[in-house]
Amino acid sequence: MDQQLISLVNKLQDVFASIGVSNNIDLPQITVIGSQSSGKSSVLENIVGRDFLPRGTGIVTRRPLVLQLINRPATSKPAQANGDKPDGEKAEDAMAKVQLNENNPDEWGEFLHLPGQKFHDFHKIRDEIVKDTEKMTGKNAGISPNPINLRIFSPNVLTLTLVDLPGLTKVPVGDQPRDIEKQIRDMLMRFISKPNAIILAVTAANTDLANSDGLKLAREVDPEGTRTIGVLTKVDLMDQGTDVVDILAGRVIPLRLGYVPVVNRGQRDIDQSKSISSALDNERKFFENHSSYAGKAQYCGTPWLARKLNIILMHHIRNTLPDIKARISQQLAKYQAELTALGGPMGETNPGSLVLSTITEFCSEFRSAIDGNTNDLSLNELSGGARISFVFHELYNNGVKSIDPFDQVKDGDIRTILYNSSGSTPSLFVGTTAFEVIVKQQIRRLEEPSLRCCALVYDELIRILGHLLSKTQTFKRYPELKDRFNLVVISFFKSCMQPTNKLVSDMVAMQACYVNTTHPDFIGGHKAMALVNDRMNANKAPEKPVDPKKIPANALNNGKDLDADFKKDEPSFFNSFFAKDKQPKKRTVAMEAPPPVIKPMQSLSEREAMETDVIKLLIQSYYSVVKREMIDMVPKAITFNLVNFAKENLQRELLENLYKPDVLEELLKESPDVVARRRECIKMVGALNSAEAIVAAV
Repeated sequence: MDQQLISLVNKLQDVFASIGVSNNIDLPQITVIGSQSSGKSSVLENIVGRDFLPRGTGIVTRRPLVLQLINRPATSKPAQANGDKPDGEKAEDAMAKVQLNENNPDEWGEFLHLPGQKFHDFHKIRDEIVKDTEKMTGKNAGISPNPINLRIFSPNVLTLTLVDLPGLTKVPVGDQPRDIEKQIRDMLMRFISKPNAIILAVTAANTDLANSDGLKLAREVDPEGTRTIGVLTKVDLMDQGTDVVDILAGRVIPLRLGYVPVVNRGQRDIDQSKSISSALDNERKFFENHSSYAGKAQYCGTPWLARKLNIILMHHIRNTLPDIKARISQQLAKYQAELTALGGPMGETNPGSLVLSTITEFCSEFRSAIDGNTNDLSLNELSGGARISFVFHELYNNGVKSIDPFDQVKDGDIRTILYNSSGSTPSLFVGTTAFEVIVKQQIRRLEEPSLRCCALVYDELIRILGHLLSKTQTFKRYPELKDRFNLVVISFFKSCMQPTNKLVSDMVAMQACYVNTTHPDFIGGHKAMALVNDRMNANKAPEKPVDPKKIPANALNNGKDLDADFKKDEPSFFNSFFAKDKQPKKRTVAMEAPPPVIKPMQSLSEREAMETDVIKLLIQSYYSVVKREMIDMVPKAITFNLVNFAKENLQRELLENLYKPDVLEELLKESPDVVARRRECIKMVGALNSAEAIVAAV
């Protein structure tokens, strides 16, 4: 059962690696990290029992190597590994004793990118690793996160899955990129940050453990040390009288999974082609004969490391298997739904049916967005029809109310209009013509904010259009259909804007062409006169009562009876239009011609002030009436001619322009991105189906 678990994960790794698409399934695996020259390659070769990894100076491992070790019983005699020997001899002892030769028919390697090709010569495995690495990264010192998948079958290995990662480096050397340290670190973090990754941190024992790059990196993603196992290499190279007992006991940097000391071949041994079997024998003798390790020799060395990793990986897979099953099912449902949205594996659809359903869906969503019946209502901001309501009741309302009729018309202007409107005969009462002239001018000022309101509502409809085009999956699949939809709908909105603007302009013109002084909310002339008189009288000092019997005869006509003194100077009717120093000091028979331009020069007289106040009061009252009516009617006009008209007739417009046999094929041309994404989804669905079948067998 335990061997099946590791074999299961190996199959899952092969399934996902074969499709060349990144997946979100976090599979349990052992990731090997450490600094350059820490002995990573030697540890892996000792576990496998073969020389097969590239060697050299600088960065040799430039791509992740997914190494799947599979215990396969020998065909000539029973398996000698994994504790299955009949006489009870341990697997690790059998591994050390079996004599290996380069062409053992029971041992071979297979690359995932070369299916069906077996490599019995492990030197050729090394050459293929170098060849495939250079194919991906070139011959310089660049690196790549794309892994090489290598599977090794042997009766002398324990079933394991290891990921060999590039060694950490500090300073670029030779042709290495300037940011090589960051590149390697980012790659390692992508692998070891996954919760299901067991970290195998390799550190040279003859260096300070506190300076270990591997342990430092592991601690960043596993601060409690729950999924990190330490490997101490070069134990035989430590100074005389020193050992790693304190580290093994967890008194330096404790790790939940502990440490394992190993002894690798030195460079001289490698140069002299010393076999790994003899190196393993020397390792066993070193720990058995060393005073510090003799009592625990069975827990030291490569054979124990391989068995410990095998046990840890099996337990880890057993614990994570339910989560793996759930994630596979979840991802499968997700990719199947996306593939369905992309038109299925073949992408075949009925063009007419698709365009018709898209038009129906789009118009339904458009109406829902305006009416507020959509299911994806925003919690953070106004959207759809609520924004149109904001334009009506906030922006337009406040914009109209902010218009002051007297910010452009001053009191002197009103006085001038009063005189001009009376014509050749000075008026006895306040002239209504002046009121109408001024109020019509101010009413026309309401046209600009009203048309601006139309434009803002149009912008909101375009905003809704953009949201729906980006939201609907069909438009992502067919860019030409999206562009034509956008073009037709915008053209339709523009055609609606012309009658809407005309209606709004006509409403302003209607208000300006007829001044309804009988409106129930209008103050009226008599009431305005009374209010102004009351206000002016309140500001005057009270006069003494006069007895009518004592009034002299010549005072009945303001002292201007026919027999009154005519020579006394008095202000004329147009007195305020001339400066005092320009008034004639004495009357003469000869009269001068009036100046080309006659403008008021003095402040308002009492009578002019009274008439001006009356006119202002009438204008203010009637302008308020017009404002209220425009605030009420303009939103109704825009809603009727633009918003509701679009809701009711947009579907007809789209059908007339898009649902045509001669344009359907052109509209349904898929974008290259959609085609590529469908291929990815098909691969992922196939891989996830295979993965689901694999885990279902457990």
